[in-house]
Amino acid sequence: MKENTNKPSFLSGLTGQILIAMIVGAVLGIAIHTNCTDEIAQSFSSKIKMLATVFIRLVQMIISPLVFTTLVVGIAKLGDIKAVGRIGGKALGWFFTASFISLLLGMFFVNILQPGVGLNLSNVDLTAASEVTAKTITLSFENFIEHIVPKSIFEAMATNEILQIVIFSIFFGLAAAAIGESVKPVVSALDKTSHIVLKMVNYVMKFAPIGVFGAIAGVFAVRDFQELAITYFKYFGSFLIGISSLWAVLILVGYIFLKSRMSTLLKRISSPLIVAFGTTSSEAVFPKLTEELERFGVKDKIVSFMLPLGYSFNLDGSMMYMTFASIFIAQAYGIDLDLGTQFTMLLVLMLTSKGIAGVPRASLVVVAATCGMFEIPVEGIALILPIDHFCDMFRTATNVLGNALATSVVGQWEDKIEEIS
Repeated sequence: MKENTNKPSFLSGLTGQILIAMIVGAVLGIAIHTNCTDEIAQSFSSKIKMLATVFIRLVQMIISPLVFTTLVVGIAKLGDIKAVGRIGGKALGWFFTASFISLLLGMFFVNILQPGVGLNLSNVDLTAASEVTAKTITLSFENFIEHIVPKSIFEAMATNEILQIVIFSIFFGLAAAAIGESVKPVVSALDKTSHIVLKMVNYVMKFAPIGVFGAIAGVFAVRDFQELAITYFKYFGSFLIGISSLWAVLILVGYIFLKSRMSTLLKRISSPLIVAFGTTSSEAVFPKLTEELERFGVKDKIVSFMLPLGYSFNLDGSMMYMTFASIFIAQAYGIDLDLGTQFTMLLVLMLTSKGIAGVPRASLVVVAATCGMFEIPVEGIALILPIDHFCDMFRTATNVLGNALATSVVGQWEDKIEEIS
């Protein structure tokens, strides 16, 4: 694996613009919240958030063709089913190990710090949870299995169902690799299409600071940050301790496998991390993350295979949050979950969380469904809704870090195999 010697400055270019946009957005949002009526602030928030909506929709516009073309080309370039199985096995081994550790960390810190114990539930607005809990009706194990396999690739692409697109692309890529020479023109055309889509990424990412500005300003305009900080200090503080520990584990693992190159990787992905943090959407940085990992030196065939899989199976920040939030709600309602039940919950989440969308609030749907399975009041979601956006910022950035690390490490393993052979 060759390292790109062109090392970006952390605050240069797009990264610096996004940081400035976050600060300006927060200041404007706080000013609107402090000096305007609730009606004006709500109206401002709904309108300014359109900037973030437009940016995310621009990114979503190119995700389906990018995932399909890059994954098919990646599998076709791998050349045989044995290579696909070897890399896929390493990927899934990494993903499930990382998911288990993340879920375990969430369970550990919520039990040690107990942020839900003694919580006053009298002022909780239960109607706020209706949007999330309504989605849990169709979320069962049977429906999850059915959801994995697409009944139409066009429907999957139209709704940006990444896991379904991945399943179709794997079959398509394996078939192309099996046919061999005669399909090279098709693979070449898809390769050129993926480069066109990646060029579109450069254009779309110019809107990132504007999108981040709109997202941050919209939230701070309608949220009293000081009140939230006081009311949810224990919950948010406990969550930050847990997510910081997960970051420490991920970065430590990165230095073990990548050595000094881990520092270069962190610099490379600083811009995608900040965009994910500001927009609370993993999808918003998928194209840019693809580009930065290739610039870091990971072969395009590894990136195009690993990253789409990671977006379905390797959401470390979301994993940690799911056990943390589910057990927190049980604590708030005084429900005692023994260790065996908690480990059962952990194993259920290992399965039902796979393939959740990389968009805001997707984790809450899984948390609500899990609460229902274990007879924890589903309306308890209302407890964490007011602070969830701020938690989502951290867990989304963690998801991006985890996927970048997994792709880079597997890419390095494959390089060593090629050197030996």
